[in-house]
Amino acid sequence: MPGMRTECRQSFRRHSDRYLPTLVLKMGSDEENERLAYPSFWDQRYAQAEGDRPTHEWFRNFAELESFLDRRLFQTRSPDTIPRLLHLGSGDSDVPVGLWEKGYKNQLCVDFSTVVVELMSKRHASMDGIEWKHGDVRHLDDLPEKSIDVAFDKGTLDAMIHGSPWSPPDDVKQNTSQYIREVNRVLKDDGVFLYVTYRQPHFIRPLLNCEGTNWEIDMEVLGDGSGFGYHGFILTKAKP
Repeated sequence: MPGMRTECRQSFRRHSDRYLPTLVLKMGSDEENERLAYPSFWDQRYAQAEGDRPTHEWFRNFAELESFLDRRLFQTRSPDTIPRLLHLGSGDSDVPVGLWEKGYKNQLCVDFSTVVVELMSKRHASMDGIEWKHGDVRHLDDLPEKSIDVAFDKGTLDAMIHGSPWSPPDDVKQNTSQYIREVNRVLKDDGVFLYVTYRQPHFIRPLLNCEGTNWEIDMEVLGDGSGFGYHGFILTKAKP
C-alpha cells in the first residue's frame, strides 16, 4: 500500500554491484491521491510487475535508508535478539529483503493488495523468516496486543492522506487514527515505530498524536543532497 502519487519517474543509485530504482515523485491531483487508499488501485499497479524488478520503491530503497536503520534499529535491536518486525503496507519494497540479508529473520509484511502479497511470497519463497500476508493495517485483528518490537511504515500513512493538509477531510482523520491506534496496540511497551514520509512534520504530527495514543516522537531529516528531503519519525510509547 505504500505511495501517494500516480505519476513518477525512476532514477537509479549505485548499491554494491547493482542499480536499485528509486521513484522520484510528482504531485498528482487530489482525486488521484484519494485512489491510493483503495486496494484496486494497487492491485492494478502490482499486476504490471516484471520478474524480480520492483514496480514501486517509495521514499527510498533499503540502501538509501540503511544509515537511518543503522541508528534506529541495528544499534538498538541486533538480529541476535530476534526482534519481531512488522512492515505496514509493505508493497514490493526491498526493505524486508535488505533486513533479512542483515540477519533479521522474524519479519511480517502486511499489505491489502492480494496481488502484491502473492507476488512477493513467490518471489522470495526461499527466504525463511519473512512472511507476506494480506491484511488491512487499520484492522490488524490477527496480531496480539503488544506483540511487535519494530513497526515500519514507508509511505502507507501518506497513502491515506488527501485534501487540505491544514484541515484534513473526515475520512483522512478516521483512516489515519484507526491505523495509528492499531500500531500502538500491537507495539510492545518498549517497541519502536519507524515512519518515513515526504510530508512536513507540522502536518504529520497531529495525525500521529491521535486520540488513544501517547507517543514520544523524535524526527530526523533524511537528506540525500538532491534538495528533496524526507523525514524519518521515531515513535515510542510514552512511559506512564
